[in-house]
Amino acid sequence: MTAPLPLSASTSSETASAPSGKEAVRGGALDFLRFLASLLIVVYHYGAESPMRIERFAQVFSRGFLATDFFLMLSGYVLGRAYGGSVLKGHISTPRFWVRRAARVWPGHLVVLAMLAVLVLILNGVGTDAHKPSRFAWDQLPTQALLVHAWGFPSDGWNLPSWSLSALIVCYALFPLFWRNVSKIRHAWLLPLIGVAVMAAFEVLAEVVFHHALADLQFQFGVVRALPLFILGVCLARAVDMRWPSEGAAKALLWGGVALLVVTQPLDRYALPDEWMFDAPSLLAIAMIVLGAGRLPVKRPQAWIEEGAKLSFALFITHIFVGVIYWSAIHKLIDTVPIGIGWQWLMWLAGFPLAYGAAWLFHTYIDQPIQDRLQPLLRK
Repeated sequence: MTAPLPLSASTSSETASAPSGKEAVRGGALDFLRFLASLLIVVYHYGAESPMRIERFAQVFSRGFLATDFFLMLSGYVLGRAYGGSVLKGHISTPRFWVRRAARVWPGHLVVLAMLAVLVLILNGVGTDAHKPSRFAWDQLPTQALLVHAWGFPSDGWNLPSWSLSALIVCYALFPLFWRNVSKIRHAWLLPLIGVAVMAAFEVLAEVVFHHALADLQFQFGVVRALPLFILGVCLARAVDMRWPSEGAAKALLWGGVALLVVTQPLDRYALPDEWMFDAPSLLAIAMIVLGAGRLPVKRPQAWIEEGAKLSFALFITHIFVGVIYWSAIHKLIDTVPIGIGWQWLMWLAGFPLAYGAAWLFHTYIDQPIQDRLQPLLRK
């Protein structure tokens, strides 16, 4: 099963500014890439609702799992840059760190899940099943609400992309341990190699134990999928923390990673002898991009890029809810009234500004106000 996108919560509205004395990291290349990846995620999830499967036009539209890889890796990177120093100095304990991170993702997740449950009840109450009703099994709701559904508990419905939040909850708990260990490495160039080695080990684990490529694991095993990507991101953050590589090398890594990613995307992943032949260069390209873009200072921060990136978490947890409403109405309309293929494509395209608009409303009037109330309490 191909994993969908997550937008990792720690990359959405994280205050990712580096500690004082270090260069700012908001409003630059990583935020711009985060914004683009969020678009790919929505395209991937809404692609099944298009009049024709959009991967027929280009293979890249079936690659939502690469956006997942990017965000999970970026989660480890951003936390390392934002909190690594505090962890080493003992300014924040592991339990307090975990509580802060959990408080960042859990409230918004619960609000959207509750909204989704109410919506399904209303649709069922008026005699109209929610779009794809098999996705809304009530016995799977508790594990999703508790964010444990990526810990081995079956849950293939409701707000499906939230499996990555469930996996990241575990990563958050382990982050201080990871950071203290990578900080013992004295040669910065070893850190990316260690991260790649961890990725390779987990790939072997996935093949041997689950008989699938890591990217194809069922969502209930999301922790296994997320951990190596998160650890690789932590390793890259520590390397950048040590001012490695040079800025010249970072530019080469960034553009080399972009080129490698572009070259690999036309390949048919499932036509190759092994999926890893596609996954390995793609992951390498993503790691090169994160390391290269992360190492380069943000000389001209752009407010619109930063704000767009901040919407990523809201977009991640709300676009399925928006999709249930919109696509239920659209499919009902198409079944009732003859509508030409051209109009169907226009209605499909209209789903994207609706998703972003809903994400902005949720971020502005629900999620951010909740965080504004919670964060001062958590700092005490």
